[in-house]
Amino acid sequence: MFDQIWLIPLGFAAGILGSMIGLGGGIIVVPILTFLGFSPSVAASNSLFAALSNAIASTASYSKQKRIEFSLGLKLGLLSVPGTILGAVFSSDVSSEIFKILFGIILVLSSAYIFLRKKLESKEKTFSKQMIIFAIGASFFAGIVSSFFGIGGGIIFVPLMVVGMGMTMKRAAPTSQLILLFASLSGVIAHSILGHPDFLQAGLLAIGSFFGGLVGARLSLDIKERYLQILVSGVILIAAVKLFIDSFSDTSGLFGF
Repeated sequence: MFDQIWLIPLGFAAGILGSMIGLGGGIIVVPILTFLGFSPSVAASNSLFAALSNAIASTASYSKQKRIEFSLGLKLGLLSVPGTILGAVFSSDVSSEIFKILFGIILVLSSAYIFLRKKLESKEKTFSKQMIIFAIGASFFAGIVSSFFGIGGGIIFVPLMVVGMGMTMKRAAPTSQLILLFASLSGVIAHSILGHPDFLQAGLLAIGSFFGGLVGARLSLDIKERYLQILVSGVILIAAVKLFIDSFSDTSGLFGF
């Protein structure tokens, strides 16, 4: 156990960032586990335990701050559940090379969103029939992404609420944590049934992520958002480049290049 204690501070750091930006700490945890040689299914399932712990802590804190749209969060969260089951199943068979490429793309999109999210905010709320139908489909897809990659699905839910529904970032990120609670819980159950997670590693990550979520929710009230955007975007892009390089090296090795 003691040689894996580093997973607690990793979960803590990821929990802080995940809570503050509403995307979940998996965008930090999964690349690191992947770099260290964890298989896609183990990396994703271990990360989901941290995402669940982070979502519980963040939701509790944001609820006290009265920044969560509970009705919307509950609906989108429940709609994501079927997708999380499929995502867990899909992760069982994906190769490491394909996983790295796909996750690298997710990280690039996450970085672009984090950097541009203020410009995406709309001043008008939109709840047309078309938007409701789109939200249902997006929630199902977000569930697949959440469980397949172990990231919680915030990369889809936060833009959906901000751009599509005109919600402010101050409420979208907290509401996203409530949604991620449902998505990560169902993903954890599905992955556990399939035998994917290492429960000791997942537990250590979850411990760190829980306390990181509490700290992140508090810091979100005071920190200058621009500095956070630059820092997180930079780290994510570096991780994406490393994933692309690793996947290319793995593929080249398979073909004898």
